[in-house]
Amino acid sequence: MLQLFPSIKPYVKHSFAVDAPHILAIDECGNPAGLPVLFIHGGPGAGCEAYHRRFFDPNRYRIILFDQRGCGRSTPHAELRSNNTQSLVSDIEAIRIYLDIERWVLFGGSWGSTLGLVYAQTYPERVLALALRGIFLCRAHEIHWFYQEGASHLYPDYWEDFVKPIPEDERGNLVKAYYKRLSGTDELARMACAKAWSIWEGRLSTLQPKKTVIGHFSDPFTAVSLARIECHYFMNESFLAPNQILDNAVLIADIPGVIVHGRYDVVCPLKSAWELHRAWPKSELKIIPDAGHSATEPGIIDALVRATNQFADQFA
Repeated sequence: MLQLFPSIKPYVKHSFAVDAPHILAIDECGNPAGLPVLFIHGGPGAGCEAYHRRFFDPNRYRIILFDQRGCGRSTPHAELRSNNTQSLVSDIEAIRIYLDIERWVLFGGSWGSTLGLVYAQTYPERVLALALRGIFLCRAHEIHWFYQEGASHLYPDYWEDFVKPIPEDERGNLVKAYYKRLSGTDELARMACAKAWSIWEGRLSTLQPKKTVIGHFSDPFTAVSLARIECHYFMNESFLAPNQILDNAVLIADIPGVIVHGRYDVVCPLKSAWELHRAWPKSELKIIPDAGHSATEPGIIDALVRATNQFADQFA
């Protein structure tokens, strides 16, 4: 079973101004002359982590990572103004032009798969291939499953902690109730809701409990941006038309891709990956039998590294 490549540090860091007030943090790692690949993190609002650089052979890839608007090292932190899907797609294209890249591989998981697919459907001529994990198509029933009813039946103990900050008479629409507090002026209520929201996601991300994952989601800095930005997107239907990604699958029909999805992913159930695969002829679907949602699970790592090695062989 393949593992992550050794730890590496960026060879250059950029501060890249986009629409005011946003300034994006961009890192480049690996081989400056290598195959360009863009890592697209999840959330929206999660930010990049050091291990995200390690899915790619640093001798063969020019590895580009950026923190999306409002998260990670990008500023202002947890900012909702001018933060929407179309702006993030424009940011990715602006980064490509800024770094003088003709075409690149896209690598994204969860929300990163969403954003990668929307970018690829907008600029298919710029995408060599897609490596995607934990497919999230941002449809209403997917949000309902995780934040209203569905996953709650599998984890009633964790669900009780998730709904605790919300009065019972507001629990009929938990996304709306959370948004009221996460975008409000009461800082204590905002932090309590941010941590409850983020920990709910962290607890359910792995098939077996993993302290490092839960610890990351519990960190106040991460929790605030993740909860505020996710809730902002979900209140606005992720700034996408209903079923937009599947309806536009024809736009990426000629782009090769690998879809990696855990059989027991309860954050983003497997059905979405299956539907995407059926709509996208050049995709390969790798169902990992002993994994959930997280990119840190051994079977997920193995499949993703195999995918990046495959693309390096194909396009280097």
